[in-house]
Amino acid sequence: MINISISTEIKEKCPNIRLGLLVADVHIIVENPELWDKIEQEAKLISTQHKELPKLDTIQSARAAYKALGKDPSRYRPSAEALLRRIISGKELYSVNNVVNLINLISFKSGFSIGGYDLDSIKGDISLTKGLSDDIYEGLGRGLLNIENLPVLRDELAAFGCPTSDSERTGISIETKRCLWVFFDFGSDRLLEQYLDESAELLTAFALAKNSTTKVITA
Repeated sequence: MINISISTEIKEKCPNIRLGLLVADVHIIVENPELWDKIEQEAKLISTQHKELPKLDTIQSARAAYKALGKDPSRYRPSAEALLRRIISGKELYSVNNVVNLINLISFKSGFSIGGYDLDSIKGDISLTKGLSDDIYEGLGRGLLNIENLPVLRDELAAFGCPTSDSERTGISIETKRCLWVFFDFGSDRLLEQYLDESAELLTAFALAKNSTTKVITA
């Protein structure tokens, strides 16, 4: 399992933070009709049950963490919240590939913002730190992203991920052979382990995953 640490500053501002890790060898395909049907059914269920954003503990704790770090969660929404808002407003979800689509499925079901990374694009150990004033990267589908004051994952090269959006450099693509999922849990949620296990099962079913391992990093 890859080595990930949480900085002292993040621990002080977000004392209940945990990171859920899932690493697996995967087979990437662009389209999987069976998986997409499952995603659309889950999204439809949410859209019919909720007319406004559900008050999930996972989302509320993420918003509180952003505020504690000095970032406005209404301008830089955690990705799970953004996904749920999109579903509830009746907008279509984007299909990328089987692994990214699975991340989105688990994210909007659970309320956890989940980073998805090509493990072979990450260099050295990873740390979760507070974004600095000169931190910036090309967000997936977002252009240049201001990540100052966000909880930011960085390797020995630079920052590459946060709960709002991941970077182009480490994104999961058709060439990805090994993936890393990072669940951002800001409230020590009791369902984290359950969703890690469910994610590993779905990766096996829809991405022919092998050598799956999970781990929880605590503050």
